[in-house]
Amino acid sequence: MIEKINLNNILFLDIETVPEEENFNSLDAEMQSLWDLKTQYQRKDEFSPEEFYERAGIWAEFGKIICISVGFFTIKGDIRNFRVTSFFGEEKKILKDFSNLINNHFNQPQHLLCGHNSKEFDIPFIARRMIINQMPIPDKLNLFGKKPWEIPHLDTLELWKFGDYKHFTSLKLLTKILGVPSPKGDIDGSQVAHVFYVEKDIDRIVTYCEKDTIAVAQIFLRLRREDLLIEDEIIHV
Repeated sequence: MIEKINLNNILFLDIETVPEEENFNSLDAEMQSLWDLKTQYQRKDEFSPEEFYERAGIWAEFGKIICISVGFFTIKGDIRNFRVTSFFGEEKKILKDFSNLINNHFNQPQHLLCGHNSKEFDIPFIARRMIINQMPIPDKLNLFGKKPWEIPHLDTLELWKFGDYKHFTSLKLLTKILGVPSPKGDIDGSQVAHVFYVEKDIDRIVTYCEKDTIAVAQIFLRLRREDLLIEDEIIHV
């Protein structure tokens, strides 16, 4: 039962990703061909490989991480705070800083990672990019040989599915129906690459990523039938 989990033991997270290169023509000929093959089913005849490249950020082989936001509860007596921070900049440093956080503060058996659709997207993406960057994978992300009940991850999408594996509910929809303040600001996921490459406004992306992280924590509280966080309880560090 999720009600029995100590909130202090959960690291909530969200990532933002973009295509590894700003545009299709920046790829070498072999990568262009591989992109063509990788996406032919999704594109069908509607888009050329070049036109479809704006979506490359959803594949770890063709995308990269530009921000990881994390949040965690600190509960002492009747005082509850939720601390949020972000790693951004050069991808290898983002991954190193995130890895250090997990290894130094969330590496014990009781610790859990939690995101929305994180088992299908965020966690595999982070692990794959660590391999590509030739970095060691923290034990919390290395799932090889682990049984399903040994995997130290929570996923608010999975919790909402209740075993209905064909069901998908977006973070935005779930916050709406559960009465959680909307995490979305002035951009959505489809605009992140434009904001990153054209507007070069990483601060805007960090704010967006942190709002999603807070929303995941709020949904988790709702699933436990607990009071939502108020603004004064959220600390940005």
